[in-house]
Amino acid sequence: MTVLEERIEMADIADSADSADSADNSDNSDNSDNSDNSDKLTLDMMYEWLEKSPIPDGYRVEIVGGNIFMSPQRDTHWEIIAAIYDQLRTKYPRKRVKSDVRIDYPGHLNGFSSDVTLMAEGAEKGDNGLWRHADVAFVAEVISKKTAVNDYGPKKAAYAEAEVPVYLIADPYQGRCFLYTHPKNGEYATETKLAFGDDVDLGDTVVDLTLKTDEFPRD
Repeated sequence: MTVLEERIEMADIADSADSADSADNSDNSDNSDNSDNSDKLTLDMMYEWLEKSPIPDGYRVEIVGGNIFMSPQRDTHWEIIAAIYDQLRTKYPRKRVKSDVRIDYPGHLNGFSSDVTLMAEGAEKGDNGLWRHADVAFVAEVISKKTAVNDYGPKKAAYAEAEVPVYLIADPYQGRCFLYTHPKNGEYATETKLAFGDDVDLGDTVVDLTLKTDEFPRD
């Protein structure tokens, strides 16, 4: 079985578990996705499978809605990530700025490995050894063609549900940034579009700095 086939198989297992859970729990909407039920698929189970699988170097893997996505790290993608990371590091210590680190978010089996994450001051890992989404202050995602639908769709919804104060999308195909702020009731109330080259002013947010985009490359 190839790596891709294994990814698809695990994604199918997740979808099957989701359908079963929906049928079994139609009258109990308060059940948690990470409950202790032994017959229920969990993010920890899926990541355990991934850790035992031969993932090629240079590939990013995350779980969105119970589906496993694997995408290669491209030069353009990495350069934008590095530009955002470097600018955050001028203000924040290294321990608060993360890249490609698993954080679990609200919704069904959402274990994201965001391109750039800024943790709140004083944030600590939970008992499970993972950072908590409640302590995320800022997230940036750089668009890849095969996973763009996630960044604009379910991941955006999960970040809003988690009340991440600032969500930034950098899209090298459009040459634009999309800034989302003021999460409320599972949605971002404010959306701002900026062309590459324009400053992303975060001075009135918890991030409290201005991101330069003039060196963001395009695809």
